[in-house]
Formats: sequence, structure tokens, C-alpha cells
Amino acid sequence: MTRRSPRLAARALILSEDRLLVVNAYPAGVSDLWCAPGGGVHAGASLPDNLAREVEEETGLRVAVGDPCLVNEFHDPTTGFHQVDIYFRCRPLSTLPSVWRDPEGIVTERHFVTRAELSRLRHKPDSLAAAAWGSGVLYDPLEVIVR
Repeated sequence: MTRRSPRLAARALILSEDRLLVVNAYPAGVSDLWCAPGGGVHAGASLPDNLAREVEEETGLRVAVGDPCLVNEFHDPTTGFHQVDIYFRCRPLSTLPSVWRDPEGIVTERHFVTRAELSRLRHKPDSLAAAAWGSGVLYDPLEVIVR
């Protein structure tokens, strides 16, 4: 196993009419895992700027990035992959366009779901609902990656 520096990512918790925006975590139905939109940060840009770019790429939605609300870590003990996700509360500035395409081809589905609907979906992190519908800042310790 190769040890490497953790990857840093920013993710958005976007509630609209008490529904949370989630995206497929792997392209083209490879997995039934859902997560909040967002992704890896580019050096030289702020976390909010990176997040706004990622959300627009992955969903077609423009957002205002608010305060952080969750820090989540996950890793793959087999490969040494380790990622730290910082989740921010975000407010939509537009509606989801009916026609859209993720330029990286990873996100192919996006949906607003209720808390009850989220509980029936396989999703990560485990604390997603608590962070989205709660208050304050949460820390979700190291989870093993799932596919």
C-alpha cells in the first residue's frame, strides 16, 4: 500500500423545499451510491469558488456557498486513498436545467430527495442527513470507502 497525502474536496448541501440535492457517486450506473455534489479542489482557488464550479459542472445549478457544516473523511485501506470532504450549506441561485451534461462524465443523475427518501437510498457519508437537516458543524471520522 502506498501512502499519499489526503485529497481535499468540497461538497454542497443544497436544500430546496426541504429536499436535498443528491447525485450518483459513480458514472453510468456502476454503483447505486448517492452523495452530495462537489469534488476535488484546485490549488489557488478558495473552497467556495471550487465548490460553486463543481456544483455547476455536476448539476447545472448555480449556488451561493454558505458556512461549512460537516467534515467527513474516508479512505481505502487497500490502496491508501484518503479523502477529506468539507461540506458547505449552499443556496440555489437557479433551477436545475432540464438539459445538462457533466463535462467529466461522472455525474449522470441528480435528484432532490426528502429526508425519508434519502433514508431509503444507499448514500455516503453516514451523517449526510444529520448535516443537511441539522445545525452546527459535525465531524464524521474516517469511514472505509464503499462502491
